[in-house]
Amino acid sequence: MSTTVAEIDIPSDYVPSSEEEFMNPKQLAYFRNKLIAWKDDIQRESAETLQNLQEDNLREPDIADRASSETDWSVELRTRDRQRKLVSKIDAALRRIDEGEYGYCDVTGEPISLRRLDARPIATMTIEAQEAHERAEKVHRDD
Repeated sequence: MSTTVAEIDIPSDYVPSSEEEFMNPKQLAYFRNKLIAWKDDIQRESAETLQNLQEDNLREPDIADRASSETDWSVELRTRDRQRKLVSKIDAALRRIDEGEYGYCDVTGEPISLRRLDARPIATMTIEAQEAHERAEKVHRDD
């Protein structure tokens, strides 16, 4: 029976290194743990927001206070919506780990740098491919 990435224990001070084989089981476990922790944080924050929305009463007597509260909640809900979209990107990254595709650029197939993945574990493109994509997107928007 083979060990899955989810079953690999890694030291808490482990940081992936370019000296290792790229996307070895230890690195995959590291990124899986990082993604799961990130997702858990987002979901916990969302649950807190929902609880606060249910507990807080926006029927403040002063119209200026009510408007301020409604604006605050509107901003909070937009933030939560962005985070909901982020959770789906995290889930996609976890699927890529399971499918053996994590860490490789969707455009070029080249490895994405460990530094980039550590900073943005949902990255699907190398920095160069991302920059080219953004330049092409800007050109199309300017048309």
